Amino acid sequence: MESAAVKSEGLVIPLIDFSSFLNGTSQERKETAQAILHGFQTAGFIYLKGLPITPEYRKHVFETSAKYFRLPIETKMSHCWTTPEANRGYSAPGREKTTSLTDPEDVKKLRDAVPDLKESLEIGREDEPGHPNHWPVEEGELVGFKKTMADFHVKCKELHTEVMRAIAVGLGIDEHWFDRFTDVGDNTLRLLHYPEVKKDVFTINPGQVRAGAHSDYGSITLLFQDSRGGLQVQSPTGAFVDATPIEETCVVNAGDLLARWSNDSIRSTIHRVVEPPSEDGDVYGARYSIAYFCNPNFKDHIEAIPGTYATEKDRKYPGINSGDYLVQRLATTY
Repeated sequence: MESAAVKSEGLVIPLIDFSSFLNGTSQERKETAQAILHGFQTAGFIYLKGLPITPEYRKHVFETSAKYFRLPIETKMSHCWTTPEANRGYSAPGREKTTSLTDPEDVKKLRDAVPDLKESLEIGREDEPGHPNHWPVEEGELVGFKKTMADFHVKCKELHTEVMRAIAVGLGIDEHWFDRFTDVGDNTLRLLHYPEVKKDVFTINPGQVRAGAHSDYGSITLLFQDSRGGLQVQSPTGAFVDATPIEETCVVNAGDLLARWSNDSIRSTIHRVVEPPSEDGDVYGARYSIAYFCNPNFKDHIEAIPGTYATEKDRKYPGINSGDYLVQRLATTY
């Protein structure tokens, strides 16, 4: 049912066929859910195959994303990211600094020294009052952009719901326990472009990365990668291990809020994006990925999941509002 997608330095990231949970027998669903939970508890990461997303559709979404990033920088800057509360819009290379640091001044110093070599477009749900998405004008090759990305946002929301149901089954609680926390869809679809870069950028500045070491903030992240590579996950030894792309899979990792929600029984693991494996020439080609950051509904109060603590004294964290927590974390990275 499962094999290891990554196995190095004490880090084992399983490759799991999610269709066994979506369409399997009761026993297959239970075994798959337990494998998913075990992956989150030990590595904080899993790879899923057998997804309800066709290769053709996935290719179309990636091609549509690439078309956006070919727009002139002046045009993209007119869609600019504004506030953590909105968390929508375009971020130019160097605007965001992914890091585990929490002090804004420390983040600024790191951003100035080694800016992340990426640009992104954040897309939220369409019906959040006061926070519209910053859609580009649909002309030329961008005709249909909004529909493609809005539809993909919905498909990822459905996948998020199913993964959370698998976690619930793995935990031995009601399969639909998380449904009331995921029904609104306060999630962010992030289109990512890591522009081509000369190889000597990384040799001149050994600390340079495409995206700095960090953990994600929410419940889970669905990551769709191209074949370029560069994602690395921190192992128990502290070493960073390549999370090599596997065709037609989705990499899923647990975020800080899910770790907190699970009373630290689930791991939120540090990861980063570095230069890809060596290739001919003096330039690394562009990398594209699409991340879907999943969160509990912003209105919801989050406290330890039933069964993750024995007594009240075993609760590690006080309850917290999901939206407030995420805004607080986002504010330090921009």
